[in-house]
Amino acid sequence: VGSGVVGSGKQWYQRRVRGGRKRPVAKGICYGKPKSAGVKSLKFQRSIQSVAEERVGRACGGLRVLNSYWVGADAVYKYYEVICVDPAHKAIRRDPRINWIVGAVHKHRELRAVTSAGKKNRGMGKGHKFTKVIGSSRRANWKRRNTLSLKRYR
Repeated sequence: VGSGVVGSGKQWYQRRVRGGRKRPVAKGICYGKPKSAGVKSLKFQRSIQSVAEERVGRACGGLRVLNSYWVGADAVYKYYEVICVDPAHKAIRRDPRINWIVGAVHKHRELRAVTSAGKKNRGMGKGHKFTKVIGSSRRANWKRRNTLSLKRYR
């Protein structure tokens, strides 16, 4: 993790991530039906950007991941810069624009997909295109629509 330290409690970390996902099987042998026999051409469900955020967040446990952005790419890696905030820094705690991140509920936002990149992968948003995730997630949405709710005395 390459870091660029900037004053006032904010830090930038540059992280490189390789693309793709290989199925973790011994000697590349998948047992079972041909449908599940693939090793190479699998697609990871989250974006590479959210993976970069997650890895920086794990490496810097005392910091909060605010956001990230694309920096560049070469033949093997994609490079992202992840903006981290130090919740113990006085400049952060006193600034009303950013001190919301100091609260304990914002610990490891990147692991719960609450950052911008993570929310995109969960399909979160506003408007008619995002009706499948009303109720915080696809699963909660499905469960709410498919659960029969009856009064006890009826």
